[in-house]
Amino acid sequence: MVGGCGPAAAAFECPRGDARPSRRRHRARGGGADGSSAAAARAVLECSLGARTRSGGRAGPDRDLAVHLLVDGAGSPDRGQPAPRDRSSEAEEIGRAGALTDTASTTATDFYARFRDQLAKAIIGQDGAIRLCAIALVAQGHVLLEGVPGTGKTLLAKSIARALTLDYARVQFTPDLMPADILGTSVYDLSTRTFALRHGPIFTNVLLADEINRAPAKVQSALLEAMEERGVTLEGQQLPLPAPFFVMATQNPIEYEGTYPLPEAQQDRFLFKVRLDYPTPADEMEVLRRWESGIELRDPVKAGVEPEFGAADIEACRAQVSQVVLDEKIRRYVVDLASATRAAPEIALGASTRAEVLLMLAARAEAAFDGSEFVTPDHVKALLAPAFRHRLILRPEAEVAGQTPDSVLDAVASRVVPPR
Repeated sequence: MVGGCGPAAAAFECPRGDARPSRRRHRARGGGADGSSAAAARAVLECSLGARTRSGGRAGPDRDLAVHLLVDGAGSPDRGQPAPRDRSSEAEEIGRAGALTDTASTTATDFYARFRDQLAKAIIGQDGAIRLCAIALVAQGHVLLEGVPGTGKTLLAKSIARALTLDYARVQFTPDLMPADILGTSVYDLSTRTFALRHGPIFTNVLLADEINRAPAKVQSALLEAMEERGVTLEGQQLPLPAPFFVMATQNPIEYEGTYPLPEAQQDRFLFKVRLDYPTPADEMEVLRRWESGIELRDPVKAGVEPEFGAADIEACRAQVSQVVLDEKIRRYVVDLASATRAAPEIALGASTRAEVLLMLAARAEAAFDGSEFVTPDHVKALLAPAFRHRLILRPEAEVAGQTPDSVLDAVASRVVPPR
């Protein structure tokens, strides 16, 4: 039950679905002549309207009119007045919308719980990274995983691919890799004496770009069109990619030898930059225990990760997450945060408009996973660092002073007043 429904509804359960008295049923029971029946119908409708209002729906004159039409019988054919069909159907939609929003939150929460439980069989101590990857998947974004060697970046990506019953491909980026090795190329067929397009590994649902910063910029840029447009151009032909399309890229910190920094345009295509730190001593002890017991954690299949989510599950969760209410004040808060990064003295290049859009979409998924029917400033702040850190370029003096994108974002967030 979503909240209380007032003393008038003491004998009724607040409806979550489509349990509303119709005008025809009400007339059969005496219409407005029976005071108790009218009060009952009014109480049930008040519950539905209350759920709609709490989920960000309309309230006000339409609410009173809907109660008047259904309970008092105004405008019914019995009284010789034409029934306003649009108003009654609007009253029915009010109750349905309230139930839909609540169902969306429940389903998204369950989706994330099952997603987390599957990955926890192979990944230990990276709950934050797992949550961000789930949000990116639902928000139609891509993820850049960064961490020192041996912290589970590739294992996390392989485990996510295992949990999804989708096509999966892995590309190991190396200095001699060519764009055609990713996108595909034309191959001459001797039997037909014609050229035929051979699709590259990018034509898949889940793509793991392993150690993406070990390849030159021209190869990294080959992913630009695919990540943004969900399609590639080969031999002058525009070819769509399968849906859903989700890129997980791993990289080592740029101070390691043999790496190439990702260009700004490439980094801006990623929704999140997820940092995988060393596990806690307790988590590392658990890793050792599992290895001692014979569980080979480096292989998601041997670790017990099972394929559980298909394309239909992901699309259903995306549709339900889109029902989470996003108030105008929250939109303004997102814009203010991005504007503050551009005006900050420590930052040479601030967050882009694309960053604002992706942060807004991700905040919706965060709220749904949290079981909330609406986005709060806390949901936005929780995702600010992973959504913005890879898009910022600090000024040299800020870097010399030891500042990082995360520390600057903390200062920016403290200067922007959240809505109340």
